[in-house]
Amino acid sequence: MDSVSKAIEAVIAQLPHLEFRLGEPMKKHTSFRIGAPVRAMLFPKTTQEMAQLSGTLSRFGIVPLIFGNGTNLLVDDRKTLEMIAVKTTGVSEIVQTGETQITAAMGASLSRLAVFACECGLTGLEFAHGIPGSLGGAVSINAGAYGREMKDIVLSTDAISDVAGFYCVAGEEHGFSYRHSRFTDANDIVLSSTLLLQKSDEDKIKAKMGELAERRRESQPLDSLSAGSTFKRPKGGYAATLIEQAGLKGFSIGEAQVSEKHAGFVVNNGAATFGDVMAVIDHVRETVFARFGVELELENKIVRS
Repeated sequence: MDSVSKAIEAVIAQLPHLEFRLGEPMKKHTSFRIGAPVRAMLFPKTTQEMAQLSGTLSRFGIVPLIFGNGTNLLVDDRKTLEMIAVKTTGVSEIVQTGETQITAAMGASLSRLAVFACECGLTGLEFAHGIPGSLGGAVSINAGAYGREMKDIVLSTDAISDVAGFYCVAGEEHGFSYRHSRFTDANDIVLSSTLLLQKSDEDKIKAKMGELAERRRESQPLDSLSAGSTFKRPKGGYAATLIEQAGLKGFSIGEAQVSEKHAGFVVNNGAATFGDVMAVIDHVRETVFARFGVELELENKIVRS
């Protein structure tokens, strides 16, 4: 029996009520609707279960794929992925922990979090209302939009690692920078974060969220299958502008295409494969580098076995 099978057996024995699925297709859990089955997918409901899972899997040398809504993932679809995936959307508690503070678990969706803040009369999360991800991923990559980022509102974060166990970081200890934090390239797991917001009028907050939602609808291919912005913003410009200037708006291979609405998005027109999307991404990066000497960096996370 291999280590993955042993780890799955150990998790089931330790957490008999935990929902799990063997051979679950990742395409059912990503906004791209692309991805092969994983050996097992686990569905914790609390941060305590998440911590237990982390400890058990680490004893078998397993680094799981931890994800929320799967809105930033491009997953290989060519063969079964020899890994354990952990979907965290069930770990989603949100509570107001101070006059201007909200604490949320890793799997809480940003849209629900923004609505909760609005109902509490707290401003600062309006930018996140239209971001389709969850808190853990947003903190990990310092997600942002319309001039605001998670670093502007995250006060502290509880996390867990194989080495340090449970720990808490605050302020600059997060190591936030553009689409990056101390968690981005580490195997540490964000369990929850406390956000520091400001008091405001609920109607003004709703109006701001509505304004930003309309801007998104007008400019982004929200009705297409994608993983959001495909590329990070290069220094001194925008990826979409360079891609459009290179004549690649609408460029397609198979069912994968550079969006005709916003060149910064690669979309799945219905039946795109992992290979189709990667071929479009590679062509865009090569063409933009040849034309402008700019190396585009992926914002999407590529998952291979």
